[in-house]
Amino acid sequence: MATAILSALPEEQAGLVHALAHPQRIAHAGRAFWRGELQGRSVVLALSGIGKVAAATTATALIEHFGVARIVFTGVAGGLGEGVAVGDVVVAEEFLQHDMDASPLFPRWEVPGYGRTRWPCHPALTAQLERAVDACLNRLPAGPRRHGGLIASGDVFVGAADAARGLRQALSAAGHDVLAVEMEGAAVAQVCADYGLPFAAMRTISDRADDTAHVDFTRFVTEVASRYADEIIGEFMRLL
Repeated sequence: MATAILSALPEEQAGLVHALAHPQRIAHAGRAFWRGELQGRSVVLALSGIGKVAAATTATALIEHFGVARIVFTGVAGGLGEGVAVGDVVVAEEFLQHDMDASPLFPRWEVPGYGRTRWPCHPALTAQLERAVDACLNRLPAGPRRHGGLIASGDVFVGAADAARGLRQALSAAGHDVLAVEMEGAAVAQVCADYGLPFAAMRTISDRADDTAHVDFTRFVTEVASRYADEIIGEFMRLL
């Protein structure tokens, strides 16, 4: 059974598509999927789309239509936690939806019908992804760091210092010490939990989710995040 590699942006996945052996492009659910092999292992590459609904649809298609055995997400995020710097990599241990609020019927951030706020990643798959990240970062002279912990997802681009600070403070006050913020991971984590499918995710920090978050974003994705994805996913597939 294949491993699904999800990315949010085309620039993050172009190198992986180029590296595919026996590539086959498949159109399904209004999306393009690439089936082939990386490091001799069967994979399906897909773009999640931007936002939680698009990501959930893509994850469901990978499970229902392609029958993948596991999903790994690689992308970028804004750093929120102390010491999480641009160029670092956060490997998710859990996700939450920071824009989920069904209060007063349910506690803020709790997903109705599930009785939970956080969605854990698969421990063994996450540990394997951490090993792949470490192997790649250790080869870089600049000394980027790996972090592990909670990532928050929501259908809003957090690109102002006041918004980032408010989000971090609100979550921290409720016991949720978040390291990074993005727009898709929690949705994929929830879908994988529904199907009992192993899920792991890494995010390269492209900005500090502040007023400079939009500056040179495309350049960072193309020159840094895409290279991280190529090398880390390649190493991950070798370890699989």
